[in-house]
Amino acid sequence: MSAVPLEAVVRAEEGVVPVPDVAAPLGARARLLPALGAVYRAQLSRARVARIPLLFVATFQSVGIMILMRGVVDGGGEAHAVVAGSSVLVVAFVALNLLAQYFGQLRGDGGLDHYATLPVPPAAVVLGAAAAYASFTVPGTVVTAVVGCGLFGLPLTHLWVLAAVIPLSGAALAGLGAALGLLAPRPELATLLGQMGMSAALLLGVLPADRMPEFLQYARDLLPSTYGVEALARTFAPDPDWGVVVLDLAVCAGVGVVSLAVATWAYRRAAVR
Repeated sequence: MSAVPLEAVVRAEEGVVPVPDVAAPLGARARLLPALGAVYRAQLSRARVARIPLLFVATFQSVGIMILMRGVVDGGGEAHAVVAGSSVLVVAFVALNLLAQYFGQLRGDGGLDHYATLPVPPAAVVLGAAAAYASFTVPGTVVTAVVGCGLFGLPLTHLWVLAAVIPLSGAALAGLGAALGLLAPRPELATLLGQMGMSAALLLGVLPADRMPEFLQYARDLLPSTYGVEALARTFAPDPDWGVVVLDLAVCAGVGVVSLAVATWAYRRAAVR
């Protein structure tokens, strides 16, 4: 007795080739760089309208801090620290504070489930969002640095170093902000942690290190943006020590790699729950 289904016999008589009832294979997983570019463009277009007003707030906040410090600090190394710290504070406000809030909300409202269904590497989601948020800090950081140089009479000659300070500090702070948002159990706690991180960047980054208690100086060394602040502050000297500047930037880059790796791990952990 034949075990061939009747439907197959009828289709064979009609000249129709039967198609096996098997699931189609899934498409190949997207590569990191194309997926990173796609996530970056999507995040940039989504946040362009919503984040521009906040960027103005971050810039005015940093400029206001420098104006207040102008009455306390006259010049010298303290002025270098104030201008450099206020400039990097714009990066901290956007890349640390806002990114922590974004990932906290994304986890709270189930948005991570959407990204988890896409065939993109977790690193592309984290790096794309971090790069998009850090991109918004460029105009505000440059404006703050230029205004600060005018307030304290500092040279504008070496402000080109911001081309390295902004992305490296942005990567370190964005990785930290994403990790805080992804690891926080509730969106409200992610917002609180982001605000506390920005307050730490304000306290430890803007105030001159020589005026801090010793235990705060140790805490300052643990803040990812400290090395970007130090690199920028050293360029205001009449004869900058470029070897130390490069070393500070290298440390900032290393911290950025570690913080983004932690954020990627936190994304995987949150996406599977």
